[in-house]
This record gives sequence, structure tokens and C-alpha cells, in this order.
Amino acid sequence: MTNSQFRGKWSERPLSDLAVITMGQSPSSMFYNSRGEGLPLIQGNADIESRKTIERVWTTEGNKRCDSGDLILTVRAPVGAVAVASKNAYIGRGVCGLKPIGDSSFLFHALVHAEDRWQALEQGSTFTAANSDQVGHFRIFVPDDEIEQHAIAKVLSDVDGLINALDALIAKKRAIKQATLQQLLTGKTRLPGFSEAWQEMRIGDLFDVKAGGDLVQSKYSDVQDNRYPYPIYANALEQQGLYGFSNYAEEPAESITVTARGTLGQAFYRDTPFIAIGRLLVLKPKVSLDARFFSEYINHGIHFAVESTGVPQLTAPQIANYSLPVPTENEQRAIASVFSDMDAEITALEQRRDKTIAIKRGMMQQLLTGKVRLLKHGNE
Repeated sequence: MTNSQFRGKWSERPLSDLAVITMGQSPSSMFYNSRGEGLPLIQGNADIESRKTIERVWTTEGNKRCDSGDLILTVRAPVGAVAVASKNAYIGRGVCGLKPIGDSSFLFHALVHAEDRWQALEQGSTFTAANSDQVGHFRIFVPDDEIEQHAIAKVLSDVDGLINALDALIAKKRAIKQATLQQLLTGKTRLPGFSEAWQEMRIGDLFDVKAGGDLVQSKYSDVQDNRYPYPIYANALEQQGLYGFSNYAEEPAESITVTARGTLGQAFYRDTPFIAIGRLLVLKPKVSLDARFFSEYINHGIHFAVESTGVPQLTAPQIANYSLPVPTENEQRAIASVFSDMDAEITALEQRRDKTIAIKRGMMQQLLTGKVRLLKHGNE
């Protein structure tokens, strides 16, 4: 058994040479249903999740269809997103079906790699849809040797398998944490060594509650450095509300922020001094306690009622009046440590998954352009 490097030629080929293309055609909505009658209808990007088609709408009639395992390419904004058909399905005008002529898995990975090229066509133009000619003429760089196509696809599919396994493990760990939260935050399950009754208390008895202030532009930076070390948090969920950085801090570490407009009641534990701006509420401890415990309880044990019409809002007096069961400080810390350990494990898995995704992106750039060639295995 000897190994040698693939040395066959690569060529740019139109997609029409690599797959039988079927442009979608949407059936009349009178045939749609949500009961699972007929076949799933794949109409666009909303029907794709994790590179697979999902079932949202079914139809008993359709003009164009694809088979399970065929590739689906979106042809309306966004153009170029690719997925594998999970089941036999009808296809609407927002997608086209691709039945690969060669290695199906290679073409899938090549089209994933080519998604940025479709997006580049959309940017700065009125290009919001692709017709059959544009799809058919779209060019893919392909090794002429189908064995090399298969070898490349197997390497990339193996990496996808690792990413999917990490995603599944992350989901499992999150589910375990959620179940543990339900037990420990309600006192249904007690940690060893704790039996003292919990005391019902108002948030206002435990925390000073205030709203964020105005942003001081002269003391703001969008980059953290030695001059601007303190985070500024706003009433947002993305990046846990991080807005920028300041050269001074108003709120102490070991506090909690709570979103108070739009999405209500999302609490974040803050372990460093910070600035709060806008509608964001700040809960600053008045007594000795573990703020990590209370941030988890606010997120999972309190439902904030909307007391106004229009955009949902939460005020400092409103949140101060909510009550919750309070264990001793030692039990708070013990429970919070359990959740912190779980969060650390989940974060480590997420970082490993993200690193694997980045590695795969680099592999695609090398393997799907022929810059790096794999070894082929065979008998001499």
C-alpha cells in the first residue's frame, strides 16, 4: 500500500455540467396545509436550517419537486444559500433543485464555499434573484478526478460530523443546566449540607434599583484599552448588551443589569465595574449576597408582566416589588457555583466548536481551490 498525491487537473465548470437543475415554481396557496398532507414545500431561506431543509408548509399539489438528498439552492434574496433536501419535497420559485451528476457531497461543499460569491453579486446592486441562466452558468472549480472529489468531500464531511457532535453536546449540556435550574432555584432539590428554610423577600429589599444614565460621548470609546477599561452596557441582548467602553465606572462589580424595554427581564451578572446607559436597569446589592444566584433566578424564576400598552417596559419601582425565595448566602454561593461550572463547560465546548468551524473554513479555502492536494491511497 502506497500513498501519493493527487495530481490530476482542475477546471472551472458551469453548474449545469455538474448537476441537473430544476427551477422551482410555487403552487397555488389553496393547496397549502400545516397538517403534513402531501409533501413539504421548500420556498426559500426560511425553509433551511443547519444546511438541511425543514418542514413548515406542506402542499398536496406542486409542479416542481426534488428528491431526498438533492441539493437546494436559494435563488431569491439571499441568493446562493445551499442545503440538502431532508425529504422528497416540492420546490417553490425562491429555490432551485440540484441533482448532482458527480460526487454529491463535493458539490455541496463547493457550493457552500461559493456562497460568498453570490453575496458579492448582491452587494451594491439590485441583484436580488437569479434566473436559470445565471444558475446554470455559475462556475465551480472542480478536480477532474471524481476520486479526488470524493476524498475532499470525505475530509470536509468528517469535520462537519465533529461540528455537529459538538453542537449536540452543547445542546445536551444546556438542557441539563435548564433541568438543574428548575430543581435548585425552586428548592425542590437541595445541595448536600443545606436544609434551612428559604425566606420570601422583595427585590427592593435586596438591591438598590436604578435606571441607566446618558452616554457621555467625551468619555466613550468603541475599543477597550488601558485608557478606556470599563464596559458600557445598554438595553440590548447582543453581546450581553455591550455598547462600548469608558474611562470611568459608575456601578460596582457584583451587580446585575436587567433589560427594561422591548425584551423584558433578561438579567446579566456583571463581575467588573461598569457604566449603564438608557433603559437598562441596574440592581446593586444592599446586603451581602451572591448576585450570580439572583441573576439566574430573575432569568428563570420570574415572569415580568407587561403593565403598559405599546413597547413593553419595566421600571425600577416595578421590578423592586417582585418577590422571590431567598436561601442563605452560603447556599446561594453553592448553587451559583454549580451553574458557573456548567457555564464554563458550555463555554469551553462553544469555543472548541467555533475553533473547529474556523479551521474548516481555512481547509475549504485550501482544498476547494486546489491549493492543497490530498494524498490518494492505493496498491502499487
